[in-house]
Amino acid sequence: MANFEDPVEESMEAVEETNGDSFYRVKQQLKDRSKRVAQTKEILSKQAVQTKEILSKQAVKIAKQAEEHEKFINKVTHLVGVLGFGGFCFLLGARPQDTRYVYCLFYFIFVPLRWIYYRYKKWHYYLLDFCYYANTIFLIDLLLYPRNEKFFMVCFSFAEGPLAWALIVWRCSLVFSSLDKIVSVLIHLLPGLVFFTIRWWDPATMAAMHPEGTSPRASWPYVESKSYLWTWLFLVPLVAYSLWQALYFLIVNVLRRQRLLKDPEVMTSYRELSKKAQKANNLWWRLSGLLGDQNRLFMYIVLQAIFTVATMALTVPIFLSYELHVFFQILKVSASVWNGGSFLLEVMPRQVILKEKKKSEVQPTQTQLDQSPDHGGDANSSVEACQTCQS
Repeated sequence: MANFEDPVEESMEAVEETNGDSFYRVKQQLKDRSKRVAQTKEILSKQAVQTKEILSKQAVKIAKQAEEHEKFINKVTHLVGVLGFGGFCFLLGARPQDTRYVYCLFYFIFVPLRWIYYRYKKWHYYLLDFCYYANTIFLIDLLLYPRNEKFFMVCFSFAEGPLAWALIVWRCSLVFSSLDKIVSVLIHLLPGLVFFTIRWWDPATMAAMHPEGTSPRASWPYVESKSYLWTWLFLVPLVAYSLWQALYFLIVNVLRRQRLLKDPEVMTSYRELSKKAQKANNLWWRLSGLLGDQNRLFMYIVLQAIFTVATMALTVPIFLSYELHVFFQILKVSASVWNGGSFLLEVMPRQVILKEKKKSEVQPTQTQLDQSPDHGGDANSSVEACQTCQS
C-alpha cells in the first residue's frame, strides 16, 4: 500500500511547487509592471513640467516682444503725429488756401482705415454718428460746390457748432502716441480750421462768391440781413441734423435692433456713453434717467438735440466776428491739448499701475498651480483657478 501512495504524494507536491512558481512569477510581473507604470508616470510628469516651463518662457518672451512692438509703434505714431501737426500749422500760415486739400486727403485716407479697424473691433456703428455725416457733407461742399455761399454756411454751422463743441464737452484728447485719438480729434478740429481760413483768409473765395450785379465788398456774405444768417446758419442746418437723427434712429434702433440685441459686444455711441456715464454716475447719467430707465434712449436723443441747438445758435456771432472766431480756434486747440496732457499724466499712469497689479496677481497664482500635485480629481478646481486669474 505504501508503494502505491508514494507516487500520488509526489505528484501533488510537484503540482504545489508548480502553482507556487506560477503565483510567484505572476506576482513578480505585476510588481515589475507597477514599477514601469510608476517610472512612466514620473517621466511624463517631468516632461509635463518641462513643457510647462518652456511654454511659460515662450509666453513671457512673446509678451515682451509684443510690448516692445507696441512701444515702437507708439513712438513712430508720436513722431509722425507731431511732425504732421507742425506741418499743418506751417501750411495754415504759409498757404491757408490749401488747407482744404489737406483735409480732403486726410478724409480719404483715414476714414476708410478707421472703418476697417472699427469693423474688426465691432465699433463700426460709430461711423453713423453725426460727425461722419457732417464730414461727408464738408467733402461734397469743398470738392463739388466750393462757390455756393449757402452750402458753405450750412457746413460752417456744422463745423463750428456741434463738431467743435464736442471737442470740449466730450473731452477729446490730442495724444500723439495714439493714432485713434489723433484721428478722433482731427475729425472734429480740422473742418473748423478749414472753414475759418475760407471765411477770413481766402480772398479768392470772396471773389468767387460775389453775386453778379452787386457792388464788391471787403467781406461776405453779401446779403447780411439777420434773417438770412439765421436761416442758413441755424434753421437749415437744424433741418439737416434732424434728417440725420431720423436716419440714425431708423438704422440703429429699428433695422439693426435685433443684431445689436444678439451681440452686446457691438458698440454704438449710446452704448458707450451710457456705460461710461453709469460707471461714473455723472450728471449725464442722472439727466438721462429723469424719465426712468426705460426712457434713457429718448432722453439721450433729447439731450443731444439741446446740445446741437445751443451750439448751432452760437455759430451766428462766431461767423460775424473775426476776433471771436480766432479766440474760438485757440479755445478748441487748447482744450484738446489740455485733455491730452491730462490723459498722459493722469490716465496712463493709472493704467500702467493697474496692468502691473494684474501681472503681480497672476504670477503667484500660476506659481502655485505649477507647484501643486497633478491629481485627476482636481481638474475642475484648476480650471476655476485659471478662470479666476484671467478675470
